[in-house]
Amino acid sequence: MISTDNQAAVAPAGSEGSKFARWIVVAVLCALLLAACILGYLGWTSTDTKVPEAGFVALVLGVVFSLVIGAGLMALVFYSSRKGYDEPVVLIPEPVSDPEDERDAQR
Repeated sequence: MISTDNQAAVAPAGSEGSKFARWIVVAVLCALLLAACILGYLGWTSTDTKVPEAGFVALVLGVVFSLVIGAGLMALVFYSSRKGYDEPVVLIPEPVSDPEDERDAQR
């Protein structure tokens, strides 16, 4: 497919090239996940240092605090969406006043 206005030619969504590219992306992401898991395991088990109880308490408190903050922010997102705070601004025009009414009000 040749394009005359400098746009890139794109394969249709159902073509074989598109399916192959999706599988490549999935494979690369799975490889990255596996590498992260392996590095995490090696980092966790590579030392003989013992974590004191205060460290575990701090870890638990940090996780709980992060979950509470995340849940609170998501609740605010849903609340603002339900109340219409996320709607675009609509300009309300001022009512056109009658010149005769203005003269009567000045008297």
